[in-house]
Amino acid sequence: MKSLRKEDIKQEVFDLYDAYAHNRIQRRDFVQKLSVYAVGGITVGSLMSFLMPNYQDTFLVDKNNPELDSEFITYNSTRGGGVIKALLSKPKSATTKLPGIVVVHENRGLNPYVEDTARRAALAGFITIAPDALSPLGGYPGNDDEGKGYAART
Repeated sequence: MKSLRKEDIKQEVFDLYDAYAHNRIQRRDFVQKLSVYAVGGITVGSLMSFLMPNYQDTFLVDKNNPELDSEFITYNSTRGGGVIKALLSKPKSATTKLPGIVVVHENRGLNPYVEDTARRAALAGFITIAPDALSPLGGYPGNDDEGKGYAART
């Protein structure tokens, strides 16, 4: 069977995922409503795998890349956020000051995609810091599918 393409999926499916991702519907309702669109050889599982984040297959920079110094650090927020976890990355070959980039995540927290983005920028010659703004709430929950990151802000 050929792989799914965005063009093969109705906009209503993306709207449904958006409602689920932003906690407007529960997972059970999401899967039940998604089953309406599972027709013509397209299964609920294939739709879900198309919609859900897949970090492992999309990394561009290995977290142990030998050209980078990358480490998780913590720092105290001066504005009452408490202790914040962040990924700090820079090229190992740097001998002078580097321009910096703060990599800001969306509502999921410091997920693997955001970490990969910070490492890519570091490979391009920047020092990067990618803070996890969910740190005061327990940090990135480790699974976007569980909705914990979204629920923490509601």
